[in-house]
Amino acid sequence: MPAAAGILTAAGIRRAARVLTASLAAPLLSAALACTAASAAPLGGVNVLGLGSGPFPAQVDADLATASALHARVVRTYVPWSALQPHGPGSFDPRALAFLDRLTADASARGIGVIMIVDSTPCWASSAPAELLRACASGRPEGANAWPPRDPGDYANAMALLARRYGPTLAALEVWNEPDQANEDYLAGPEKPERYAALLRAAYPAIKQADPAVPVLAGSLVGSNGVFLHALYAAGIQGYYDGLSVHFYNLLLGSLRAIHETQLAAGDHTPLWLDEFGWPSCWPRLQIEQEQGCVTPGVQARNIADTIRSLARTPWVAAEVLYKLHSSSAEDFGLTDASTARGKPAFAALARALASPFGAPSRVVLHLRRRRGRVIASGSGPVGDYMRLEALRGKRLRYSALFTLDRFDRYSIALPRSLGTHGLRVRVHQYWAGLARDTQASI
Repeated sequence: MPAAAGILTAAGIRRAARVLTASLAAPLLSAALACTAASAAPLGGVNVLGLGSGPFPAQVDADLATASALHARVVRTYVPWSALQPHGPGSFDPRALAFLDRLTADASARGIGVIMIVDSTPCWASSAPAELLRACASGRPEGANAWPPRDPGDYANAMALLARRYGPTLAALEVWNEPDQANEDYLAGPEKPERYAALLRAAYPAIKQADPAVPVLAGSLVGSNGVFLHALYAAGIQGYYDGLSVHFYNLLLGSLRAIHETQLAAGDHTPLWLDEFGWPSCWPRLQIEQEQGCVTPGVQARNIADTIRSLARTPWVAAEVLYKLHSSSAEDFGLTDASTARGKPAFAALARALASPFGAPSRVVLHLRRRRGRVIASGSGPVGDYMRLEALRGKRLRYSALFTLDRFDRYSIALPRSLGTHGLRVRVHQYWAGLARDTQASI
């Protein structure tokens, strides 16, 4: 689910500039961070309805047909452990298994792999406090489900069942959801890194014993600063996963780079799976939705296409899975409109990008004008990373600024008055795309 947006202050931008410049200069990282051509683009896909939607709905059949029309190679679906094993460790709910049987068979018939994200502890296994467990037994399970199990082996047994039953159809099994999410909707209680690591260390060998070919995803991280990941490394997660899942909604490309730097510094060379990203097309009806800035349907479409194409040649990103196929009354992240079920511009944009992922993302646009004795640089750029502006007189650099785009991928920067208003050459580029795709203008 979407993570809270950060506010980048002027001081924060200056600190980020120092950190970013230092990291990009490091010999260890420069080669790894370059977006060199990969033999194939990341697995592209979309999040679809999951277990808990009731009996297998006709909508899920339609969703898989739609995913195929989008050229998706994977779909990601939610499998609550609490729905899979509601009554105890000895049995699995037959309706839940029938749902998953149908979903995986239909996806496989269309050549689509399934990523199953599994969290939500059943009442009988939860480590929640007594008052939450009492409510759970009374049919109000939300609070207790977020607490990890008392015995990680119970979770491992459920994951092993999924691997045995669905192995050939699975693109991956994802261990839990967003353990570092501050709202504790998915992993509640103390000692989160240690308790998440215990889940992973139990689940990985159980899955591999059931089907060694099933990829196991760790992390499901929303934070890109590396703090929680460092704590997970300290808790001993390395060697217990095949890929690191991340859910990034803000400064997406910069977040991927930052978390990859953390991986490399720890000697972790597993690929990143970006299995949640997106933008809510709720502007101008709302300004914020699910803690994310609302955009227009057109901006949503452009951002999706630019992200797919920016990542196409990134060998350390294994998958890019949009959140999500359908909007709802609570969220406008979907490719379809909640009230009409019609496709938004984002639908066609994703289909085109997945069909032709190696196309170029949007270029930086730059306009210069004079206003009240200073030069104003304005324009737009591709979504997802820090931007850099440099002002030169002749060949001499006179001014530089690191900045981020607004929610509509635009910028406007007033250059210092001391530079004057004549004889300046200005260039702007996105860090991810690099200087080769900069834009220049003179005044």
